[in-house]
Amino acid sequence: MTWLQLIIPTDESSADLLSDALMEQGAVSVTLQDMQNQPVLEPAPGTTPMWSQTRVVGLFDASQDLKRVMSNVEQQLEKKLPNWKGEQLEDKDWVRAWMDDFKPMQFGENLWVVPSTFEPPQPEAVNILLDPGLAFGTGTHPTTSMCLEWLDANPPVGKDIIDFGCGSGILAIGAILLGAKHAEAIDLDPQALLATHDNAEKNHVADKIKTYLPNEYSNTITPLLLANILASPLIELAPYFAKLTSPQGQIVLSGILAEQAEDVLAAYQANFDIQIWKQHDDWVCLAGRRK
Repeated sequence: MTWLQLIIPTDESSADLLSDALMEQGAVSVTLQDMQNQPVLEPAPGTTPMWSQTRVVGLFDASQDLKRVMSNVEQQLEKKLPNWKGEQLEDKDWVRAWMDDFKPMQFGENLWVVPSTFEPPQPEAVNILLDPGLAFGTGTHPTTSMCLEWLDANPPVGKDIIDFGCGSGILAIGAILLGAKHAEAIDLDPQALLATHDNAEKNHVADKIKTYLPNEYSNTITPLLLANILASPLIELAPYFAKLTSPQGQIVLSGILAEQAEDVLAAYQANFDIQIWKQHDDWVCLAGRRK
């Protein structure tokens, strides 16, 4: 089957309205894409961030007349959208195509992330079995990879840990497979908690990982707290994380652009001996100990 793809550049103020208009015109799906390489990974509580320059992409079946669709959309929004373009797409299994590009990845010396379509390259290593999914965190982004590298270099043997902003559960699962006793996985998104549970079951560690929404968490004190979110919520959460981390306990923070590192460090230095542990591209990972 042949599909038609309608691509419309817009700004953040119009993206949602345009997306709704395309759905009303019969789009099978609508996706939003960044036009300027602006990172948006995990939203701060109560926010829905959007790129300043956004590409709205509507997928239609081949029977649709894209010119008519655009005419109706312009009429509905009462504005001209002259820079749109249409493309023809051949039908394919897009999820399978995505997974075909997702290969086993090594982090540090002994930790791997392996999709279900592959045999572990090093069966004797610590292998996290994980496929791409809706929740953030497969190890492909520098923010996640640096946390995995930290865990490989600092195996949390016998420790209880917190994975705050767990996404797919990759850090909690990696920590358990590297010897942690128990993990508390916390996320704002219920979908992330479902993904964490499912991935924990695939890795046979579901009995050692418990999931929570933030308002459900009982504030257990931990010797290791991992948080891969973004700089702004990390700064807001600094006093809370200090309460959650035991004296001399370790903290690992990621999701921080290099230019934001000083602000995050400043928020934590009152309660932690903390510094930049590693930089990957434009991203940094901070690590330290509770005073």
